[in-house]
Amino acid sequence: MAVPEPAGDGICLCRGSGDAWPRAALRARPAPQRLIRGAIYTIGAALVGCAALWQATDGARAITAEGARRVAVADTPRPVPPIVVETMAGASVVPAEGPALVEFIYTTCPTICQVLGGDFAELRDHLAAEDLSVPMFSISFDPKNDDLEAMRTYADLHTATGNPWTIARPHLDDLPALLRTFDVTVIPDNWGGYEHNIAVLLIDGDARFAGAFDTRAFAEIIHAVRG
Repeated sequence: MAVPEPAGDGICLCRGSGDAWPRAALRARPAPQRLIRGAIYTIGAALVGCAALWQATDGARAITAEGARRVAVADTPRPVPPIVVETMAGASVVPAEGPALVEFIYTTCPTICQVLGGDFAELRDHLAAEDLSVPMFSISFDPKNDDLEAMRTYADLHTATGNPWTIARPHLDDLPALLRTFDVTVIPDNWGGYEHNIAVLLIDGDARFAGAFDTRAFAEIIHAVRG
């Protein structure tokens, strides 16, 4: 007759009366209390994690910093300070006197800013096809290097004629406030350029930053411009 002998936590070894050592090892089922306790810990941890993710992502609507910016400004438009920028023609204008569409660039960018210029040109054409006239600004966040000549070169490359689309730069002292208002992140890279977030930004008729859109979301931007 086999006689069960305990062999540690949750393990039972069976030895026969003539056996030198057990023939089989049978794993006992965990106690129900242990299962329940483990399940409670697991569910609790999952709930805490979900709550943290929900809060950190604005109710799961934003998984990235760019997504968070778009959700925040759509929910609560923010005032745009009346900062003066200098256009490629040397004129002084205030984009905050909107409505206006804005993007942030630097003219010597060899890659993404050139793509942005092409997208902004297409957006201009889509707006014209809808009989919508709204000022468009490509604003440099590198005003120290983007002088009038650099802005004009960029404008010529992307067919920006000044009306409705112009290239502009703020005064260096006004740049931090401008970037902060629009949540623009600019990080110098190791090659003399910058990494930065990209979007088409809407200033509404009440001088508020009221929307941020993908650069090719033409239908969505047109709908927002119509109000």
